[in-house]
Amino acid sequence: MLDEKALRDYCLSQKGAVEEYPFGPGAAVYKVMGKMFALIGEGADPPLISLKCDPNLAMILRETYPAVQGAYHMNKRHWNRVCSDGSIPDDEIRDMIDASYDLVVSSLTRKDRERLNPPNHG
Repeated sequence: MLDEKALRDYCLSQKGAVEEYPFGPGAAVYKVMGKMFALIGEGADPPLISLKCDPNLAMILRETYPAVQGAYHMNKRHWNRVCSDGSIPDDEIRDMIDASYDLVVSSLTRKDRERLNPPNHG
């Protein structure tokens, strides 16, 4: 089971990821190039993380895992709230974080994507 620190550390391991608190204390927001890809409600037991998701996959995940629901205070079509209570394999939660990050990166402007991943001139 991924605890809050493990979720935080994994989010911050994504290239260019930063942690901010735009909604005040208790809601850690993880962004890449200024765009949010995850939100962790601090102090929740078990830990909760909200992640961006393809709408079709979001529905499949909600049907597959009772611990996955539409994210509170977010567009439930595009955001899932994932409860890290041990009922979802850790690798699956990491894959959901990766997918959220990749979805946000793919929506960035070409210029921002190049700033994040400079072309290799060699």
